[in-house]
Amino acid sequence: MSSSSSSSPVWLITAASSGFGKFIALEALSRGHMVLATARNATKIDDLKSAGAKTYALDVTWDTTRLQTAVDQMVQDVGRIDILVNAAGYILEGALEEVSPEETLAEFTTNVFGMINVTRAVLPTMRAQRSGVVANFGSLGSWIGGAAYSNYAATKWACSAVSESLAEELKPLGITCTVVEPGYFRTGFLNPGARVKSARVIDDYTDTVVGQVRNALDSVDNNQPGDVVKGSKVIVDVLTRTGAAAGREIPIRLVLGRDCVETIRQKCESTLKLLNEWEPIITSTDHDNA
Repeated sequence: MSSSSSSSPVWLITAASSGFGKFIALEALSRGHMVLATARNATKIDDLKSAGAKTYALDVTWDTTRLQTAVDQMVQDVGRIDILVNAAGYILEGALEEVSPEETLAEFTTNVFGMINVTRAVLPTMRAQRSGVVANFGSLGSWIGGAAYSNYAATKWACSAVSESLAEELKPLGITCTVVEPGYFRTGFLNPGARVKSARVIDDYTDTVVGQVRNALDSVDNNQPGDVVKGSKVIVDVLTRTGAAAGREIPIRLVLGRDCVETIRQKCESTLKLLNEWEPIITSTDHDNA
């Protein structure tokens, strides 16, 4: 993975003020690891500072020059980065027609471009080390889209696609890339302050599945089955190949939560069924001499 044999890994975690970012930081700190915790407002992670983390202001939507300067300062402070966790992201609720281009761009800027740009800023250090782990956050939404969250699903599919591609690029350089794909976990992700809704609401969608999903998100908030503390422990185990993951390689996708299993299995089965049913037509489009 990582650092010199005698030292503990150094983590850089975005969006460490809440959710998985915060609890991964706490789990890593509990193991004596060094954590570089970041948030848009560093005062919101004073609790992590008190727990032993080095804290920094970092907004993943900053321009690339500012991001690189921030990361370079961290490397200057501690000498290396072993594990990058790109945890920043939010859900944008609304039917595709309701969501404005500006709202769409803002979500992609945080969820996708922010992840890419922070990774770009860290990779020169990991390449020089010839070691490191990049862990991006996808979602169960990386596997299946649905009404009222098309933009969110699109960003999370993108995160998983980028991660799969990046894994191939980085493997020869001694760097591992994975994507964490949680189901519903009891974090503040769906709380009113964190959940972003489209400014425009079109009445025609209210009595459709769009409205049903809106109501479902209301009811599931604070009732999600996933335990973020348990999930974070597994993530730290997997990314350090210790504990429950001892003797295992880091998987390209780390799916978390019982609710993911059946949904992803059904998606795989339905995709194979579609492929089998349509194979004669699918294969009819090749050149005759192909």
